[in-house]
Amino acid sequence: MSVSQVTPAAPVAHRRRAILRYTLHERVNHWIAGLTYIYCLVTGLAFWSPYMFWLAALVGGGAVARFWHPWLGLVFTASVFWMYKIWRRDMLMSDADRAWSKSIQYYIRNEDENLPPIGRFNLGQKQFFWIMFYAAAVLLITGAVLWFPERIPWSLRALRYAAILLHVAAALITIGLFIIHVYMGTAVVRGGFTSIIRGEVSPAWARTHHRLWYDRVTGR
Repeated sequence: MSVSQVTPAAPVAHRRRAILRYTLHERVNHWIAGLTYIYCLVTGLAFWSPYMFWLAALVGGGAVARFWHPWLGLVFTASVFWMYKIWRRDMLMSDADRAWSKSIQYYIRNEDENLPPIGRFNLGQKQFFWIMFYAAAVLLITGAVLWFPERIPWSLRALRYAAILLHVAAALITIGLFIIHVYMGTAVVRGGFTSIIRGEVSPAWARTHHRLWYDRVTGR
């Protein structure tokens, strides 16, 4: 169950009047996805280009990387699918998102006070989530083909070639999004990174960045 589905008074916190933004379960799952993705990123780049194979040495060598890459890829995909289960309602597009998108120039100029109120996640966060979700599905399917290439008959070798192309394309898309995600959560939106560690945000932060969500969880 997501935070936005809890009873309105529940997230208002205790001593410091903090607001619960992410439950412990959500935070643990998020970090499982993040850490397994980083491992797959490092090993995947090592496999992608001989100029980057030195990255495999960071995780124990080529044989170790080859063994663990697909297994941790499964863990990453499972965690992303679990995020879908608990966040899918929060990630649906709404009229508030469409209004927010028309005022995105204020977000770019860091003039959040001029933005229309938004729910638990803004438009960029939702787009990031859905692209990563579908990319993870592509990585899973194509990764299975590349994991067991001997199971693919030579007459269907075009399937192997397509799997390589799609796997690399999906990986490169997620790499770009991952860099943006980390940058936005640490350098642009102050408090975003700590919220996924502690799980809490201040009422002022919630009102500024996610006013509709703040109003809902505080019962206003």
